[in-house]
Amino acid sequence: MKAFITGFVRSGNTYTANGAAELIKEIVAHIKTDDLEILFRMDSGYFDDDIIETIESAGCKYLIKGKEYPTLASQVTDPYISFTKGDEGRETTELVTKLDTLDKDRRFVVSRVLKPEKDRSQLSFLEGNDFEYFYFVTNTEVGSEKVVIAYEKRGNAENYIKEAKYDMAVGCLLLKSFWANEAIFQMMMLSYNLFLLFKFDFLGISEFRQQIKTFRLKYVFLAGKIIRTARYVVMKLPAKYPFRDMYEKCMA
Repeated sequence: MKAFITGFVRSGNTYTANGAAELIKEIVAHIKTDDLEILFRMDSGYFDDDIIETIESAGCKYLIKGKEYPTLASQVTDPYISFTKGDEGRETTELVTKLDTLDKDRRFVVSRVLKPEKDRSQLSFLEGNDFEYFYFVTNTEVGSEKVVIAYEKRGNAENYIKEAKYDMAVGCLLLKSFWANEAIFQMMMLSYNLFLLFKFDFLGISEFRQQIKTFRLKYVFLAGKIIRTARYVVMKLPAKYPFRDMYEKCMA
């Protein structure tokens, strides 16, 4: 449903991963059930041992983009490592290894794609120097290729965040007080979720997929007249309004 589960305001100089482990615990407490499998899909800012351990201890899955540490880079560029060719020019391999930043061995999936021709080195003594590498740490059991594809779908989540930031102004800090802004942020998340529930209950599939800005243009920014009589206040809408049926359904 693209809904917010929880969230909080942080200072602008806060590192990405700060407070994320506690946020994960809160998320799991809200939605975890015996028959629900939760997968946390995160970018490299959350490649952190405390976060990974928190997810593992909660019995959940994770798929996190890793950072290109020398330990990983040296292993995947070893000429004895074989890559499997996949779709769209992608090649993948995997290894189980322990980094200095982690407390134990974990599964890493590595994807590589050929660099654009202009970026390739004409002469290189290093194996694999013509490739760009991407690293993922995960405790899922799906194949390497599917791990990469699953992570790439994270782009949809970025669109949801963008909608909340620009269509609901969730990214705006309006007041000087930090805690006042925190309160406003909580109300914005609530408003966003209520709007999603409204679309889910009253609109069709095509309408539900529309972003808030589009919905606003179609149903809120609507020319009309307010007619006042002795007993009634009447809102008159254009007779040829193209979305009249849907509008009346929502108002019913």
